[in-house]
Amino acid sequence: MLATYRRILERPGTALFSATGLFARLPIAMVGLGIVLLVEAESGSYGLAGSVSAVALLANAGCAILQARWIDRLGQSRVLAVVITVWGVALAGLMWSVESGWPLVATYALAAVAGASLPSVGACVRSRWAHVLTDVGDRQTAFALEAVADETVYMVGPILVTVLATAVHPVAGLTAALVAGVSGTLAFSAQRATEPPPHPPLADRRDRARMPWETVLPLAVASLALGTLFGAAEVTTVAFAEERDAKALSGVLLALWAAGSLIAGFLTGAVSWRRTVLSRLRIGAAAMAVAMVPLCLIDQTWLMGVVLFVAGFAIAPTLIATMSLAERTVPASRLTEGMAFVQTGIVAGVAPGAALAGLVIDSAGASPAYLVSVGGGVLALVATLVVRVPAAPRGERPGVVRPA
Repeated sequence: MLATYRRILERPGTALFSATGLFARLPIAMVGLGIVLLVEAESGSYGLAGSVSAVALLANAGCAILQARWIDRLGQSRVLAVVITVWGVALAGLMWSVESGWPLVATYALAAVAGASLPSVGACVRSRWAHVLTDVGDRQTAFALEAVADETVYMVGPILVTVLATAVHPVAGLTAALVAGVSGTLAFSAQRATEPPPHPPLADRRDRARMPWETVLPLAVASLALGTLFGAAEVTTVAFAEERDAKALSGVLLALWAAGSLIAGFLTGAVSWRRTVLSRLRIGAAAMAVAMVPLCLIDQTWLMGVVLFVAGFAIAPTLIATMSLAERTVPASRLTEGMAFVQTGIVAGVAPGAALAGLVIDSAGASPAYLVSVGGGVLALVATLVVRVPAAPRGERPGVVRPA
């Protein structure tokens, strides 16, 4: 099993860009929670803290695709170095603003700049794998490895930022995220040998590679629905534990959910699949919806941990199939942009899912709120059913479709 991963990591430069990409992604799982902890510690208001964090999240979702388009056109090394510098300055300014009691408009503005400039390193890492690897099976293994990296980030990041912000200083968590993001991204972007070549815009837009919207848009909707599932499940699980006077165990429950996904992602990369990527995507979306149903009926905390762990096995294979399908259909000249649509959908769905689940929790309790996650899974399945995959012209490299 390990030989499958060893084969791709023995390629020159791959282990280094994957490792630095993992480090550079830590802010994704740290900044939102870090802002909440810092602002609440200084103001005493969770409402204000949540609004500042939401501004950063919405700005990131709104600018991610534009940023990805620049990366495809100008190259990773040129764009990433600029945007991560802007992000570092803006985040440092945000911390200073909160600590010094600047007007709220300044805090919101800095949060917006920080959110808009945070790069989607995960999409860049996957674009590098698609550029370096020519075999379809090897690329699937690489995407599985990155799914495991994502789960690692979401397991380690929240714990790290919480411990630093509560045990050291409210700004310590965000400071660690700043150091990881800036140093990791600069180290990643400095690796030119594995970087995909830039694709400058053509003078005649008719010659520009066509984006397969019949594939990308349904995938983006499915990702939005999955983000809704994730956001709702996280908030509901915390409320479930609090209702049973075990709020301290909410982190353990969510960690078990992520652990199931991590194991499944690792196994997915070691298997040679006979089913098509689209079939695996539809099966995964259905499994995620079904896995949420039992959560509505559970009353014991220990049993919730067991079921969440099992339910997590559906997450990584579904996300791997989503990214693999995007990589196989989007033209190489717009690959980062296409993957950004998928990743942005997940990010954009988290906040609405959490908000909707919160309304249900306030009115009916935690258990019924898991139905929001069920609905997200069903919507994701419906979106995958309308995905259409364009046929690749003869002679094209597998996984890349260009206009005939």
